[in-house]
Amino acid sequence: MADIDYPEISKVLAALTEGERDDVALMATMACELHHADDRFDWTGFYRVTAPEMLKIGPYQGGHGCLSIPFSRGVCGAAARTGEVQLVEDVEAFPGHIACATSTRSEIVLPVCRGDGTLIGVLDIDSDRPAAFTQADAEGLAALLAQVFGRL
Repeated sequence: MADIDYPEISKVLAALTEGERDDVALMATMACELHHADDRFDWTGFYRVTAPEMLKIGPYQGGHGCLSIPFSRGVCGAAARTGEVQLVEDVEAFPGHIACATSTRSEIVLPVCRGDGTLIGVLDIDSDRPAAFTQADAEGLAALLAQVFGRL
């Protein structure tokens, strides 16, 4: 399986999520489609904002994830706290990285927002390969998130 084909996955997600407005249903569908679209993706899922400054595990594909992540900790917390994409080539070099899986070598985390800019969670994708993600991935994934969640 090659790297993800963003235009193709955009078409698939548009067809699968048309008319759906439930956050969890959209997250589950997107996690599944992304995870199976690219063999770099070892863990693909969402952490949802469930309380002030707190993320809880949402729909995902892969091994078990951490159940709760405060905004103050780890790569997911940094994305939620800053509202910025976190592109981490080497998780061991990221200050405060939370090792939910010992196989993770690199990670990309993007904030997930509704159309009005309200943060509802983060998309977290882990890879067992170092430096697995690129700026093109950040841009492609951000566009997919805007397509799916921006209409909410």
